[in-house]
Amino acid sequence: MTDAPWYEPGVRFECTMCGRCCSGPPGFVLFTDEEARRIAHRLNITPAEFLERYTEDTRMKISGRRRSLREVETEHGLDCVFLDRRSVPGKALCTIHEVRPLQCRTFPFWPEHVQSRRAWDSLAQTCEGIGRGPVVPFTEIRVQVEAHRRDRHGG
Repeated sequence: MTDAPWYEPGVRFECTMCGRCCSGPPGFVLFTDEEARRIAHRLNITPAEFLERYTEDTRMKISGRRRSLREVETEHGLDCVFLDRRSVPGKALCTIHEVRPLQCRTFPFWPEHVQSRRAWDSLAQTCEGIGRGPVVPFTEIRVQVEAHRRDRHGG
């Protein structure tokens, strides 16, 4: 018997730009101070302007980090304020893709999604990129999972 995770052979994943991971029911996209500075720089505004215009206070909703990217109501649910559904018909693009928070960069390889094959298959019901594209190797999955875990716990 082995202790290797179910995804040791790797899994197929390729983002299809469907936008489902950036839309839906209420949620949080948390970010660090450094990520806020990078996003503000990309938007050519001050960090204070970024916080005021594009984020909301989460202290009353979750413990720990204090701000999340703002959500806007659309026919798809609540979209991330940086989700662009107009520029490319049929696609949802992140307007800050190059500087998006780690939480976004590590999706779908979050601990709760890879904890079991069942959890991964459940996510595949809403994420059409699962099962598509090249095989993401075990080592890359572990890097993403650990980065997300460290970020979530402030380590």
